[in-house]
Amino acid sequence: MKYAYYPGCTLHSTAIEYGWSTEAVCEALDMELVELEDWNCCGASSAHALDHRLALTLPTRDLMQAQPLGLDLVMPCAACYSRIAAADDRIRADDAWREEMEIEFQAKYTGEVKPRTLLDVLANDLDIQELQHKVKQPLRGLRTVDYYGCLLIRPPELTQRWDDPEHPVLMNRLLEALGAEPVAWSYVVECCGASLALNRADVVTRLSARIVEGANEAGADCIVCACPLCQANLDSRQKGLERKVPVLYITELLGVALNLPNRTKWFAKHLVDPRPLLRAKGLG
Repeated sequence: MKYAYYPGCTLHSTAIEYGWSTEAVCEALDMELVELEDWNCCGASSAHALDHRLALTLPTRDLMQAQPLGLDLVMPCAACYSRIAAADDRIRADDAWREEMEIEFQAKYTGEVKPRTLLDVLANDLDIQELQHKVKQPLRGLRTVDYYGCLLIRPPELTQRWDDPEHPVLMNRLLEALGAEPVAWSYVVECCGASLALNRADVVTRLSARIVEGANEAGADCIVCACPLCQANLDSRQKGLERKVPVLYITELLGVALNLPNRTKWFAKHLVDPRPLLRAKGLG
């Protein structure tokens, strides 16, 4: 399997452990990632909040950059996925805008590139039985809750319903294939506050704490996510909570189950250290 790859800014900076684990896991699963040449920031929430045209133009350029590869465009970050999917939707639906972008970038828009989030690819393109055969260290006894947040599967008109937008199930299917024990809870698609962390930390602290407390109430050992901003908010807003809960990327747990080397480098980046938990479960 081969994909065009858009890492986005965060996977080279504050979520570098997500970038490391993504590349290691995809290599182990024979998924070839071809990183876009000269990709640019998608604009994320900053451009989206300040300049509507820029918020669409930045991700459109990345779509244009991906076209020569003729592959689905995969990105691990939920915010990048949301912005690039929104740009793709606009350019498909608006003829005048498409013509403007084709002039802007001196390239014809073909519509052949499909923006996809990494979780979609892992859950829908991998053969679950083949994945189970590659598991070397099953996650037995690890009680997990899946956290999608706002943007991985919503709004459905942009995500094309690769999972159920209100009651998603595919992350748990992956976790079950790895031997983990997903538990039911009520915060799968709740908002963590996202980029309000920059100007309304009080809101993010309240929302994130409620999600972590929900994981505690469900009896989970850890929260599993696929979004750098969700991970950062939940990981960093646990001050004062009686029981802190590690927040892991799905790719990190895939790396544990596949027994990949150098994974302790990933875990050192977390504020709530997951290594004591993993050692206690025999997964260190």
